[in-house]
Amino acid sequence: MASNLFSMITVFLLCAAVVESGIGVNWGTVALHRHVAVGNEPFLTSYSGQYQSYVFPALTNLQRSLAKANLARRVKLVVPCNADAYVSSLPSQGAFRPELAQIMTQIVSFLSSNGSPFIINIYPFFSLYGNSDFPQDYAFFEGTTHPVVDGPNIYYNAFDGNFDTLLAALSKIGYGHMPIVIGEVGWPTDGALSANLSAAKLFNQGLVNRVLSKTGTPLRPGVPPMDIYLFGLLDEEAKSVLPGNFERHWGIFFFDGQAKYSLNLGSGLLKNAKNVHYLPSRWCVANPTRDLAGVANHFRLACSFADCTTLNYGGSCNGIGEKGNISYAFNSYYQLQKQNPRTCEFDGLGMVTSHDPSVGDCRFLVGVTDGKSLGFRSNSGKIISSLIIFWGICTFLV
Repeated sequence: MASNLFSMITVFLLCAAVVESGIGVNWGTVALHRHVAVGNEPFLTSYSGQYQSYVFPALTNLQRSLAKANLARRVKLVVPCNADAYVSSLPSQGAFRPELAQIMTQIVSFLSSNGSPFIINIYPFFSLYGNSDFPQDYAFFEGTTHPVVDGPNIYYNAFDGNFDTLLAALSKIGYGHMPIVIGEVGWPTDGALSANLSAAKLFNQGLVNRVLSKTGTPLRPGVPPMDIYLFGLLDEEAKSVLPGNFERHWGIFFFDGQAKYSLNLGSGLLKNAKNVHYLPSRWCVANPTRDLAGVANHFRLACSFADCTTLNYGGSCNGIGEKGNISYAFNSYYQLQKQNPRTCEFDGLGMVTSHDPSVGDCRFLVGVTDGKSLGFRSNSGKIISSLIIFWGICTFLV
């Protein structure tokens, strides 16, 4: 705990110093803005309250540090929360979970007194993924045959319903006019039946159009969230898959900087990275002349380093057959190792081919060479003010 706290304070001071300098910084794929997040979704029900007692003391301690550094007016502390922090059967009945009522009142009061917004992460995908009875069209923005009627208000999509549930919860503790930022929202492109390129494009484009229309929601009409952070920029091949295999596939760009699908941000389409240098067009596949009976350990080895989540149920490569699965695992590992010939041996069970083994939507990738970092921007070079790509807040885990 002491070493973690030391690391947290060190990074906090670094972030504060960079903000003070006025220098725009890209932390890998994280753009630094003038908010500092104390934890990320610290009140998840799956945490069973283990971080609950740390959050408010951390807020007050860091606020004192900001004040001493004369940064309190420029840098605002926030606590991004997951939508499971509040519950309701209807948006107007929204309330924070009973065990969070006191701590949320303290936190929201702190945020309000210091001019910070309330940051919420909203994922309609999870509602669809976790509930087979959830109306699929309600997860998107194209209209639904299953609207939610809440007194005089009618909800045609899950995002608006979720947002207004939060507004109702904030109103119940006296902060109904709190500014709200959507810290994370998006749709995965692989790893589950409902996670694919067409669904991700439909959701994200619908979200952008909704923001641009400035429609707002029934409880806050004509007033969209002050900022929306679309999650995420790139896939994360080493991310935990405990919630589901889709967790590694939230990116709107492939690993090589090419847009997964066209997405119009209002100021132009996503623009692909230029001058990407690929490895030679060759792949590692299962040797068709060899008996693959002893391949299990090699398969596990390859997938322990490379990402094989697309092979599982619901993935884009599920159903390509046993040899296809082996080839996909072998090739993923081979590309990760920069096509080192020895990494395609697998005791003679692998072989290198110049024939692309991709099948339908299942892409067998070719890696990129080490080089200059890739850059991403929209065609106009400017992202609309209400929609900021990826996560623009320096995050600390308490």
